[in-house]
Amino acid sequence: MTTESLLCDGCAQQASPEHVARRLERLEWTTRYRPVHIATLLLGAVSPQNDREFLYSGKFAGEAGRILEAAGIGIEGKASEAVLAEFQRGGFFLVYVLECPLEASANEARAQGLLAQRMGAVRARVRRSLRPKRAVLLDGRLQPFVEKLASGELQCSVLLDAGKPFAVDGPGAGDAWVRLRTALGRKEVANVT
Repeated sequence: MTTESLLCDGCAQQASPEHVARRLERLEWTTRYRPVHIATLLLGAVSPQNDREFLYSGKFAGEAGRILEAAGIGIEGKASEAVLAEFQRGGFFLVYVLECPLEASANEARAQGLLAQRMGAVRARVRRSLRPKRAVLLDGRLQPFVEKLASGELQCSVLLDAGKPFAVDGPGAGDAWVRLRTALGRKEVANVT
């Protein structure tokens, strides 16, 4: 069997050796900071393309910084390990339906198809392994799945933004981040990069 015919178990995309290596690296980063008891599972649609925006890389640019801000965790003057340990102690855990970034050639229809393909496995993982007290949907691309996710299939409460995922990825993202911070009951922290 050639690598071209292998599909990644974390995103259902073609799994080249480079793709698998990057996935394993991100799994290692993430696993290090998984809380024993997850209070709040932050569920995104697609892992960020840039490692600097992937929270567990410890760089805290873009999306990663905004997630920390929404969780009420400042980064100023702290080592990345201390910041991630604080996130972990707060009971937060960030995962994505597609654990790998989308291939450059993927369009929105392809993304939705991959999300639909992975959704059953993600629901099972949340119920059987992660078992959070609550889940927060962080991406407008999860809208087609809200009904199933919020119906009790996750066996935890699901925090939504007026019945929809917190659309932190699209138009009005700044306001969505503010509403998320409020919904999480977090105080305002200094802006992060």
